[in-house]
Amino acid sequence: MTIEYRIATLEDAELLIDIYNASFYSDYIRYGAWAESKLGSTEYAGWCLAFIEDALEISNNIEVFGGDSARESCELYEDALQGGVPERGAFVFYDCMCPSENGPANWGHCGISIGDGRVIHAWDMVRVDDYLAIEKLTALTGDHPKYLGWVVLERVLNQ
Repeated sequence: MTIEYRIATLEDAELLIDIYNASFYSDYIRYGAWAESKLGSTEYAGWCLAFIEDALEISNNIEVFGGDSARESCELYEDALQGGVPERGAFVFYDCMCPSENGPANWGHCGISIGDGRVIHAWDMVRVDDYLAIEKLTALTGDHPKYLGWVVLERVLNQ
Protein backbone atom coordinates (compact mmCIF):
# COMPACT_ATOMS: atom_id res chain seq x y z
CA MET A 1 0.00 0.00 0.00
CA THR A 2 1.31 3.43 -0.91
CA ILE A 3 0.38 6.41 1.21
CA GLU A 4 0.08 9.64 -0.70
CA TYR A 5 0.23 12.92 1.19
CA ARG A 6 -1.16 16.24 0.11
CA ILE A 7 -1.64 19.60 1.76
CA ALA A 8 -4.96 19.84 3.59
CA THR A 9 -7.44 22.27 2.06
CA LEU A 10 -10.31 24.16 3.63
CA GLU A 11 -12.67 21.60 2.05
CA ASP A 12 -10.73 18.80 3.80
CA ALA A 13 -11.11 20.64 7.10
CA GLU A 14 -14.84 21.13 6.56
CA LEU A 15 -15.29 17.47 5.63
CA LEU A 16 -13.41 16.28 8.70
CA ILE A 17 -15.44 18.62 10.90
CA ASP A 18 -18.65 17.26 9.38
CA ILE A 19 -17.43 13.71 10.02
CA TYR A 20 -16.48 14.66 13.56
CA ASN A 21 -19.85 16.28 14.26
CA ALA A 22 -21.79 13.42 12.70
CA SER A 23 -19.89 10.82 14.67
CA PHE A 24 -19.61 12.60 18.02
CA TYR A 25 -21.99 10.25 19.83
CA SER A 26 -21.11 7.10 17.90
CA ASP A 27 -17.76 5.69 16.84
CA TYR A 28 -15.78 8.93 16.58
CA ILE A 29 -13.66 10.00 13.65
CA ARG A 30 -11.06 7.78 12.09
CA TYR A 31 -8.08 9.33 13.78
CA GLY A 32 -9.34 8.27 17.19
CA ALA A 33 -9.70 4.70 16.00
CA TRP A 34 -6.20 4.80 14.46
CA ALA A 35 -4.77 6.11 17.74
CA GLU A 36 -6.53 3.41 19.75
CA SER A 37 -5.08 0.75 17.44
CA LYS A 38 -1.61 1.80 18.71
CA LEU A 39 -2.39 1.23 22.42
CA GLY A 40 0.56 -0.43 24.16
CA SER A 41 2.96 0.29 21.29
CA THR A 42 6.38 1.77 22.13
CA GLU A 43 6.82 2.98 18.54
CA TYR A 44 5.99 6.57 19.56
CA ALA A 45 7.65 6.62 23.01
CA GLY A 46 8.82 10.19 23.56
CA TRP A 47 7.20 11.37 20.31
CA CYS A 48 3.77 12.57 21.46
CA LEU A 49 3.31 15.22 18.75
CA ALA A 50 4.30 12.80 15.99
CA PHE A 51 1.75 10.36 17.40
CA ILE A 52 -1.22 12.74 17.31
CA GLU A 53 -0.21 14.18 13.94
CA ASP A 54 0.16 10.68 12.44
CA ALA A 55 -3.21 9.71 13.89
CA LEU A 56 -4.86 12.58 12.04
CA GLU A 57 -2.77 12.52 8.85
CA ILE A 58 -2.50 8.79 8.16
CA SER A 59 -6.11 7.97 8.90
CA ASN A 60 -7.40 10.84 6.74
CA ASN A 61 -4.71 11.00 4.03
CA ILE A 62 -3.97 14.67 4.69
CA GLU A 63 -1.06 16.73 5.98
CA VAL A 64 -1.45 19.25 8.78
CA PHE A 65 1.06 21.85 9.90
CA GLY A 66 1.75 22.63 13.53
CA GLY A 67 4.79 23.43 15.58
CA ASP A 68 8.02 21.50 15.93
CA SER A 69 7.11 20.47 19.49
CA ALA A 70 3.94 19.96 21.52
CA ARG A 71 4.60 23.26 23.32
CA GLU A 72 5.14 25.15 20.06
CA SER A 73 1.94 23.67 18.60
CA CYS A 74 0.04 24.73 21.71
CA GLU A 75 1.33 28.27 21.24
CA LEU A 76 0.07 28.25 17.62
CA TYR A 77 -3.43 27.36 18.84
CA GLU A 78 -3.28 29.58 21.94
CA ASP A 79 -6.13 31.79 20.68
CA ALA A 80 -8.48 28.78 20.84
CA LEU A 81 -7.09 27.04 23.95
CA GLN A 82 -9.85 26.03 26.36
CA GLY A 83 -9.68 24.78 29.96
CA GLY A 84 -11.61 22.12 31.80
CA VAL A 85 -12.46 18.63 30.63
CA PRO A 86 -11.41 18.26 26.98
CA GLU A 87 -14.12 17.37 24.50
CA ARG A 88 -13.86 14.16 22.52
CA GLY A 89 -11.53 14.46 19.52
CA ALA A 90 -9.72 17.54 20.86
CA PHE A 91 -5.94 17.93 20.94
CA VAL A 92 -4.85 18.24 24.60
CA PHE A 93 -1.69 20.12 25.64
CA TYR A 94 0.67 20.20 28.63
CA ASP A 95 3.85 22.01 29.62
CA CYS A 96 6.64 19.51 30.27
CA MET A 97 10.40 19.77 30.57
CA CYS A 98 12.06 17.15 28.39
CA PRO A 99 15.68 16.13 27.83
CA SER A 100 17.57 17.86 25.03
CA GLU A 101 21.20 18.19 23.92
CA ASN A 102 21.47 21.49 25.82
CA GLY A 103 19.73 20.36 29.01
CA PRO A 104 16.02 20.30 29.86
CA ALA A 105 13.72 22.14 27.43
CA ASN A 106 9.98 22.77 27.54
CA TRP A 107 8.93 20.68 24.56
CA GLY A 108 5.55 20.08 26.17
CA HIS A 109 3.34 17.04 25.86
CA CYS A 110 0.12 16.36 23.95
CA GLY A 111 -2.56 13.77 23.29
CA ILE A 112 -6.05 13.25 21.88
CA SER A 113 -9.17 13.34 24.03
CA ILE A 114 -11.23 10.16 23.65
CA GLY A 115 -14.04 11.49 25.84
CA ASP A 116 -15.01 11.29 29.52
CA GLY A 117 -11.80 13.07 30.54
CA ARG A 118 -9.57 10.37 29.04
CA VAL A 119 -6.61 11.17 26.78
CA ILE A 120 -4.72 8.80 24.50
CA HIS A 121 -1.09 9.85 24.26
CA ALA A 122 2.44 8.59 23.67
CA TRP A 123 4.56 8.56 26.82
CA ASP A 124 6.69 5.47 27.44
CA MET A 125 4.15 3.76 25.22
CA VAL A 126 0.79 4.69 23.73
CA ARG A 127 -1.59 4.71 26.67
CA VAL A 128 -4.83 6.19 28.00
CA ASP A 129 -4.91 8.31 31.14
CA ASP A 130 -7.28 10.76 32.75
CA TYR A 131 -6.36 14.23 31.49
CA LEU A 132 -5.38 15.38 35.00
CA ALA A 133 -3.66 12.08 35.95
CA ILE A 134 -1.13 12.84 33.18
CA GLU A 135 0.21 15.53 35.52
CA LYS A 136 1.37 12.73 37.85
CA LEU A 137 3.60 11.11 35.21
CA THR A 138 7.34 11.70 35.54
CA ALA A 139 9.42 12.75 32.55
CA LEU A 140 13.06 11.68 32.16
CA THR A 141 14.02 15.11 33.56
CA GLY A 142 12.03 14.44 36.74
CA ASP A 143 9.45 17.02 35.67
CA HIS A 144 5.69 16.42 35.62
CA PRO A 145 3.42 17.61 32.79
CA LYS A 146 1.21 20.60 33.67
CA TYR A 147 -2.19 20.78 31.98
CA LEU A 148 -2.57 23.80 29.66
CA GLY A 149 -5.88 23.03 27.95
CA TRP A 150 -7.38 21.68 24.75
CA VAL A 151 -8.13 22.78 21.21
CA VAL A 152 -10.97 21.61 18.97
CA LEU A 153 -10.08 19.73 15.79
CA GLU A 154 -11.44 22.54 13.61
CA ARG A 155 -8.76 24.92 14.91
CA VAL A 156 -5.97 22.40 14.25
CA LEU A 157 -7.16 21.91 10.67
CA ASN A 158 -7.40 25.65 10.06
CA GLN A 159 -3.79 26.40 11.06
